[in-house]
Amino acid sequence: MIVARTIAEVRSFRREVGAASVGFVPTMGYFHEGHLELMRRSRAENERTVVSLYVNPLQFAPHEDLAAYPRDFERDRSLAEGVGVDLLFAPDDDEMYPPALRPKEAAGERLQATVVRVEGLNSVLEGRSRPTHFDGVATVVLKLFHIVSPDRAYFGQKDYQQALLVRRMVADLDLPVDVRVVPTVREPDGLAMSSRNVYLTPEERAQATVLHRALRSAVAAIAAGERDAAAVARLLRETIASEPLARLDYAEVVDAETLSPLPRLAGRVLLAVAARFGRARLIDNEVVAVPGGPGA
Repeated sequence: MIVARTIAEVRSFRREVGAASVGFVPTMGYFHEGHLELMRRSRAENERTVVSLYVNPLQFAPHEDLAAYPRDFERDRSLAEGVGVDLLFAPDDDEMYPPALRPKEAAGERLQATVVRVEGLNSVLEGRSRPTHFDGVATVVLKLFHIVSPDRAYFGQKDYQQALLVRRMVADLDLPVDVRVVPTVREPDGLAMSSRNVYLTPEERAQATVLHRALRSAVAAIAAGERDAAAVARLLRETIASEPLARLDYAEVVDAETLSPLPRLAGRVLLAVAARFGRARLIDNEVVAVPGGPGA
């Protein structure tokens, strides 16, 4: 496996592989089984696989966990190599956002003058709680797509809104990338795998499974005939509130394509939840096809 630290190295690799199909998995590292499953999918569907490992400061607000975000490069390198990744791109901030190009401002320094914004999808759910997050995601993903020039890119369903936003950006900007979403990988007790799970204490870890339990209860209610979105959202909230260490951020029931609120359930519906357990802010979701609308 090649470890590339510069954009020039990645572009050289891309030229060398020529017409071979390239799959790409963008990550912030601290790999878990969810990341590895994305890499395996890419390996199965492409002749070459590139993985990026970059903790992107643009998608963190000043009060968030950028400095504390878990990092272990040697462990990640070994795991990626074990899965059969061809190239691991691990740049630093100066490579991704060259200091010479950073705009100077009276209040400090921004990393980049150009920012990508996907209107509408960036301001709901996660975007409401983290207002600058998706601008940072869209900006770095577009940069990475230009650097890697992949045929296919792989995202996990746990980050459903992120994948939907990237798909919209790809469509709007006519990028020749097929965005593929892979089902969420879970622990045996249902907890969605996340790099931030490492923050959880044993007690918090036990209670964090309530997110998946809440989603499964809501899916069961819909299967039993519940069509009132407010009632389903209330079930999500009440189930999560049953665990004393859970601090709910949101529990919403929205259209799976537009993320717009739904009074009545029909078609493809997204159940999305976010809550804090101590230092860890965790998200999870389920997509349900409800009879009576498109995609059902």
